[in-house]
Amino acid sequence: MQKTGVRSRPASAHIRKTMQPLRALKAVRRLIADKDDTEQVFEIMNALVGRSTQWGYRRMLNSPVGGVAAYHRTELADVFQDHNYLRSLPEGSLGRAYLAFIEAQNFSAYGLVDESRKVADSEIEAAHPHAWYARRLRDVHDVWHVLTGYGANALGEGCLVAFSLPQTRSKGFGVIAFAVGMQFARARTGYPCARAVWQAWRDGRKAAWLPSQDYAVLMAMPLEEARRVLKIPVPYLYNRVPPQMLNAYAGAKAA
Repeated sequence: MQKTGVRSRPASAHIRKTMQPLRALKAVRRLIADKDDTEQVFEIMNALVGRSTQWGYRRMLNSPVGGVAAYHRTELADVFQDHNYLRSLPEGSLGRAYLAFIEAQNFSAYGLVDESRKVADSEIEAAHPHAWYARRLRDVHDVWHVLTGYGANALGEGCLVAFSLPQTRSKGFGVIAFAVGMQFARARTGYPCARAVWQAWRDGRKAAWLPSQDYAVLMAMPLEEARRVLKIPVPYLYNRVPPQMLNAYAGAKAA
């Protein structure tokens, strides 16, 4: 794949979508049936994007660090795809923890890019500042997994999107988080799964605003220091759920 920052991008007069709740509902049902169907996440986000990207981009412009990022418009997918760069970062840093996370899961930054492109009417690849901001949110998803401590499992994903809701104001994150919380509540696992999703939402409200952060600085920072600076606490309810129950939600596809 070519670097996402230098490839030709289509023009767009504006980045805006009308709300499409029925489309989102259908995608939620497909996602519940198969938690690994990442395309449905982008379907939901595209259906319910509303004006959240405009709000987030304006907030970036009003932040000194975010304003610099908006001026340079670095494509973070290209940065996070560079494993040599990540390996050059100090032991114990956020960047090294991120590299360990994506290698353990066989993930890649460009993998998220490919999944987002499957949504036919998405303008996320457009040559537009709002689209750039949307790409930024897409590309930091797995970095936020590492920062928050939520794993790449059904409950971890539900918690992370709940954390992301107050950070982004994207109703798509809210719908996914609510659906995951409800399905775990229905499963009656005996563990605080639904409460962990609720805790994640509260933690997202209290944390520093992550979209505007300088990720070049953060990636080189010791992971625990980054969490302290960003006011991200230990997810103690999520950590109380044993590994074998992290995917045990009602309606899950049989293994």
